[in-house]
Formats: sequence, C-alpha cells, structure tokens
Amino acid sequence: MTSVWTAEQVGTIDLNRVDRVPIITEAKRGGLQNGRVYWDMWPIQDQDGRIANCRGRELWMALTAPDRGDPSLRHFEAKIRLLERLDGSWHDLGDVLPNEPVPYEREWAGSAVKQDNRVSLYFTAAGSAERGGGYQQKLFEAHAILSDDGLPTDWADPAPSIAGHSPLYDAADVHEGEAGKIKAFRDPAFFRDPADGCEYLIFTASLADAQTDFNGAVGIARREENGWALLPPIIHADGVNNELERAHVVFHEGRYYAFWVTQSSTFDPGLRDAPNGLYGMVSDSITGEYSPLNGSGLVLANPQDEPLQAYSWFVSRELLVSSFIDFWGLGDTPAHHDPEDMDRKFGGVPAPLLQLKIDGDCCELVQMETA
Repeated sequence: MTSVWTAEQVGTIDLNRVDRVPIITEAKRGGLQNGRVYWDMWPIQDQDGRIANCRGRELWMALTAPDRGDPSLRHFEAKIRLLERLDGSWHDLGDVLPNEPVPYEREWAGSAVKQDNRVSLYFTAAGSAERGGGYQQKLFEAHAILSDDGLPTDWADPAPSIAGHSPLYDAADVHEGEAGKIKAFRDPAFFRDPADGCEYLIFTASLADAQTDFNGAVGIARREENGWALLPPIIHADGVNNELERAHVVFHEGRYYAFWVTQSSTFDPGLRDAPNGLYGMVSDSITGEYSPLNGSGLVLANPQDEPLQAYSWFVSRELLVSSFIDFWGLGDTPAHHDPEDMDRKFGGVPAPLLQLKIDGDCCELVQMETA
C-alpha cells in the first residue's frame, strides 16, 4: 500500500526541538582534485546495506563536475567519480564509467552494491545525448568485476533498468525545466529485503494523477525473472512536497526505514517553515504502512544560522550519514543568485560524516566526524 506524508505531520515540526547538524568550520579537500566540485555521495555497499570491504578498501562514489565558477552549472556536466576514504580523508580515483557513447548526456545520483567479486552501479541517466541541457531522467545500471587491487574494472555497457513508462509515475521525460520544480524518476538505491531475499530499487519519483503540483513520491521496483518491475510507490507527498530526493531504505532491528532529503523551497508554500533536511518514515514491511519518524518525519536539519550548509544526506546500514557541503558561511545573509557570490559560498566537497541512533519511531543525531 502507498503511505502518505501529510501536511498535518509536517506541521508538527517544532523548530526549537530539531536535531541540528553542527556548524561546519572547514571544507576539507584532502586528496580531491582542485578545480572540481563534489556532491551527492554514496558508498559501495554489501547487499545488506553495510559499507563494503573492497579487498581492504573503503570505496565511495560521488557526482563531480569541473568548477565553472557557477555552482548551478555542475548539474549539466555531472559525472560519477570513484572516491576512496582512507584515514578520514577522501581521495579521487577518477571516473567510474568509461567514456563511451551513451544515449544520455550526464550521470546523476544512484547507489552501488558489491556481491562477491561483482560491483553493480545503479544511477540516473540524465538528459539526452541528442540535445544538451535537458531534464529527462531514466534509471540505468552497469556492472563490473572487482579486481585484485579492490577497484571495479571491465565495466559492461550501461543499460536501462526500467524499460518504458508506468501509469503509477510521472515519466520525467520533459526537456525543459527549472531546478526544484521538475518531476523525478531518479536516484535508484539498491535494497535487498532480508525477510525473503527479494531485491528492490528505491527511487525518487513523482506521483501520477496527483491532486497538486507538489507530488513527490518514493518509488519502488522489484527484481523479477525478466528484470525490474515497477510497483506502486511506498510513500507519496501529494500536496506537501515536490521532491523526495535520494530516497532509500535501511533495515534496522527488524524494521524498514525509508529516508529522503528535501529542501524548504520544494514544499507547498504553506509549509515552507520546514527546513532543508533529512526526513524519514518507518514500517514493519518494505511496502508499508509507513509512519513518520519523530512524529513529523524530520530527522536532521542544518543549523538555524546556516540553513543551506549541507545537503543530500544518505544513510547506510550502520546508520552512518554522508552529505556534501552546500552553501555555507552565510550567517544571517541569504544566498544570492549572483554566480560569483554563490561560487564563493559553495563548498563542493564531502561534509563530515554523521552517526544516527534509532529507537523504534525515534531517530536522532549522536555524533559528527571530527577527523
């Protein structure tokens, strides 16, 4: 069944009793490339959702693009890079996928899973190779072999995970658009249900036949003999929010925790007191019924004085949370639309990792990485 994240639930957010991410004081670049920005991150995980041991290496992936002096341009050149986390520092190991002809223009966020010596990447194929700058989105996948040095190699050609459209979801196939207002069919996150071994893709979606333009949803597809089959969304936010981004599910102590991120600007205008943050709901089964964590769904938010400090939180089975430094050092000054000013205040590197604690329907921040 499809559960609903309601305006009444969002309206219970008490901004004076929110777990706030500590203020970030340094944007550490470490072994990352100068002249390149990094955002939307995820680890290579085992099938159970824990961060994988890749022959002694801890490997992550992130969207990257050349720094053009205007952070908004990164979305139109995004490519997935392989990162290694070593002694608390990040190191750029280069592009994940080979530079071969593909039907899409760029790579947006997804997930990666290791099984034995095989690595599978599920990602968003964005735009069209025939016409640049579009907002079309499709779910794609590619598979590789884990080499003796722990790095994925011999990638097969990327191929669609989902063929065709479904009346359950908006197609997200429109070329024109505007950030925050486009419809979604992206961010595939692999999940294997320990209850029966079935494999799923959880993804950011838009509800079809919605009552409002604020029709964000958490989509789901199940692996069957002939490929991935779309199921009804597990959660929708019709009338509440347009984008439930980076949607994924974590299994913890016998329950299913669906997480997503969203921004104040994508809520219905009457709900925009709700902060940029990590949100979630919990269920006793993968398909629901889901109820909001902490009563409202809000798990983490940026500091009140730095409302845009970080974004794109992603939770692993260990409840370790990654994100990237977005616009920081703002203080009481709102973010401007001047590209030079935005560039000065854009972090574009991984943020310190966070650690969550879950107790039933309650989820809280317990630690931030200091290394």
